[in-house]
Amino acid sequence: MRRSEAKLFTRREPTGHESRAVELCFRAGLIRQFGSGLYGFTLTGERLRQALIDRIENEMREVGAQRIRLPQLNYRGIWDESGRWESFGDEMFTLENRDGQQMCLAPSHEEGVVHLFEGLVRSYEDLPILCYQVGPKHRDDHARLGLLRTKEFTMKDAYSLHASEESLAESYQAIKDAYIRLFERLGIEFVISDADNSVMGGSASEEFVAPVETGTVKLLSCTEPDCRFGDTADSPRDDLTEKSPCPACGGELRGGQGIEIAHIFKLGTRYAESMGLSVDMADGSQQNVLMGSYGIGIERLLHTIVAQHADDDGCRWPGEGSDSIAPYTLSIVPLEYDDELAAVADALYEECDKAETLLFDDPEKNIGERFAESDLLGIPYKLVIGNTFRETGELELETRDGETEYIRRSEIQQLFD
Repeated sequence: MRRSEAKLFTRREPTGHESRAVELCFRAGLIRQFGSGLYGFTLTGERLRQALIDRIENEMREVGAQRIRLPQLNYRGIWDESGRWESFGDEMFTLENRDGQQMCLAPSHEEGVVHLFEGLVRSYEDLPILCYQVGPKHRDDHARLGLLRTKEFTMKDAYSLHASEESLAESYQAIKDAYIRLFERLGIEFVISDADNSVMGGSASEEFVAPVETGTVKLLSCTEPDCRFGDTADSPRDDLTEKSPCPACGGELRGGQGIEIAHIFKLGTRYAESMGLSVDMADGSQQNVLMGSYGIGIERLLHTIVAQHADDDGCRWPGEGSDSIAPYTLSIVPLEYDDELAAVADALYEECDKAETLLFDDPEKNIGERFAESDLLGIPYKLVIGNTFRETGELELETRDGETEYIRRSEIQQLFD
């Protein structure tokens, strides 16, 4: 993409938002606020958001999950069946249609999954099922901290249906392992904490929590680098404090704040019993279907990566190659965009993956401004065409972390492999 065509909405000045991560998302031109708890994503922001979704969907496919789609607008009936119309309380957006029927914007989709498969799944031989969707959820939350507490947000929510506890445990562990792989590949520091199932119901749950400077939950996490034990206010335990020994490894616990980035639930028969989802077993009996529910907040992930990895110059996106979610892999930065250097920059751009390359072709910007914008966006590599090229024909390849090497044109393509 040429800078003159990319429509980047970066800004130099601070925005005065409540956390550094939120401020950087605005300064990098990733988001635009539409009101309390409502955000839109710009062209650059949507590239990042979609890159995260792609990584998540890859992990879902790896564990055999198949994609479904459920409506966001629900009639009250299925929520009365589950008993959650009242329990969600003021967090649920409700409305009446023109016929006077009560409806809601779904804050989660356990009811929807039961309704989707009711009557279709009849025998234990139809199970297990592992499915997922990626789409908006709506909750009338107290909006704060930018992308962390919003009234509309994107979730990857997965669901599993089973005829036995053993089968449920197997899928639960498979999703847990997939989340661990995903967050490691995204370079996210995280811990795993036992949690209260709350309005979701069920027998057990765990939440993945990322330690950050400014978060939404109080967090105790182990100081040992290889231990992922965490404890929050949602944990059933109440006997741990800062500097307590870690129950998992004996290390020391430290206090701080965190962001819940994912939550996995063993729901058991909580929804099947109330909504009448059962299957015929081999011995002729009927059994209620057991379920699991597994969610990841997309915008929360984006916020978390910014919070954990940004520096004074702007965003940084960990990972290399296909694991990186950076909006562009490479920026081409000529010392001046005119005459010989402009011709070289254009030729290099034609040789690169144009969708992953940002060519600074604005003659009015100086090289310092180009460097600053590339760093603010977190582009992993800058290809500098300057005096070294004029003297030796070599190009300066600088990483986002400031390391520089000199390369020939033939070596550029490996950056996109």
